[in-house]
Amino acid sequence: MKITRNTPEQLILADTPWLIGIMLVFFILSFAGAGLGMLSQGGDLIWPGLIFTLAGGGMGALAFCLFVRRVQVILDRSGGSIVIRRQSVFGYSQAEHRLADLSHAEVESTTSRSEGRTRTLYRPVLVLDGGMRAGRHPVVAAYTNGRGPQRLADAINAWLPAAPATVDSGGQSA
Repeated sequence: MKITRNTPEQLILADTPWLIGIMLVFFILSFAGAGLGMLSQGGDLIWPGLIFTLAGGGMGALAFCLFVRRVQVILDRSGGSIVIRRQSVFGYSQAEHRLADLSHAEVESTTSRSEGRTRTLYRPVLVLDGGMRAGRHPVVAAYTNGRGPQRLADAINAWLPAAPATVDSGGQSA
């Protein structure tokens, strides 16, 4: 996920997995092409070609549907809103929250142990402390390694308005 706009009025974060999508399309095309090539030769290659086309192409298509998701988070100061848009092959969803309900952003972590190794993965979350949907709202569903989630949480926290300054309305002094 990267920051696509950072102005005093708007902060827009977006994730479009182009690389994964392109790689999966090549995977699908290579398996389907090889399978169709076997099918066109006929004879003993009909069943292997059919299996190659349906199983290889099908697995690639399933992976494409599951892993290629576009996410956009818009924090809009002038509109006083947070909009989280998600789009995949299965459809489009949008969640709106009031910007005033956003307390801060944090990094959520999960730890897994496999073969004696411990691995920690992270994702950024928005913490809403007011409104009907108070709680922790993940910006993205998947956890990842690296500094990206912390960088996004830091950018959101830096963009949020600072606490209003108090004004002393007492007597004037010269």
